[in-house]
Amino acid sequence: MTWLRSGLLFLVYATGCLGAAELPEYSIEAIRYANSPGDRVNSMVMGAPADEIIDSVYAFWLIRSEDRTILFDSGFHRERWFELWTIEDYLRPDEALRLAGVTPDEVTDVVVSHAHWDHMGGIDLFPAATVWIQRDEFAYYTGDAWQDDGQSDGIDPDDVQALVRINTEGRVRLVDGDDQEIAPGIRLFTGARHTFASQYVLVQGDEPWVLASDNVYLYRNLEDSAASATFAESDHAANVAAQRRMIELAGSANRVLPGHDALQFERFPSDGRIARVR
Repeated sequence: MTWLRSGLLFLVYATGCLGAAELPEYSIEAIRYANSPGDRVNSMVMGAPADEIIDSVYAFWLIRSEDRTILFDSGFHRERWFELWTIEDYLRPDEALRLAGVTPDEVTDVVVSHAHWDHMGGIDLFPAATVWIQRDEFAYYTGDAWQDDGQSDGIDPDDVQALVRINTEGRVRLVDGDDQEIAPGIRLFTGARHTFASQYVLVQGDEPWVLASDNVYLYRNLEDSAASATFAESDHAANVAAQRRMIELAGSANRVLPGHDALQFERFPSDGRIARVR
C-alpha cells in the first residue's frame, strides 16, 4: 500500500493531474554567471569535514516553453558583495542570459527561491517579469527581519527595496505555501527552510525535474542525506526530509538540481556558461 501511494503521488506530479490536458514541453538550462572558489564544504553540507574545500558556482536556471520564459532565481549585481566574497569570472545575470538567446525584457516570470543576495539580487534586471515569492518570505524580509530580534544575514536592503518597488508596480505574486501551480506544469514547493520560507520548483512532464536552489547546495547533500544550511539549526531534519521529497517528486536523485554545484555543468551538455539539462 505504501508503494502504491508513492507511485500514485509520482504519477500525479509527473503528469500534472490525472486526466489533465497535455503539459507544455519545457526546456531547462543552468546558467553560470560566476565562480566561487575555495568554499568550505561544511558550510554547505552539514557534518562535512572542517578542512574540506570545494570550488562552487553562482547560477540561475532558465525554463522555457512556447509562451513562457521563466527564470528560477536572478543572481546579483550589487557592488558590496564583491567586497565581501571572492567572486571570479563574473558576468551580470542579464548579460549571461543573453548567451542563451534571451533578452531581459523577454523574461515573463522570475521565481525567487529565497531572499539571499545571490538569488534575489537580480530581480530589477528583468523589467517585464512577474516575480513569484513565498508570501511568508516576502512578509518576513520586508518586515520582521530588520527588527532587533530578526535575522537579516545575507539579505541586501537594496534587493528588498527593489522587491517592494516591483510589488507597487503590480508585478509581484505572493505564493501561498506548498504545492502551488504558477503555470501549467510548473509547481512551487516549500519545506526546506533554507531561509524563513524558501521554495523550490518542480518542472513536470514525462521526465520531471526538481530545481532545488540552496535547499540543496551540492549533489553531496543528496548522496549523504545531509542538510543544507537552514534558517535555524532545528530545521536541519526538515531539510533532509524535504530532500527526500524532492527525489520522490523528480523520480530520481539524478533529476534534482542543486544550487551551487559545478558538477551540473559537467553532467549535462555544456557550452561555456550554459548547461542544457532538458
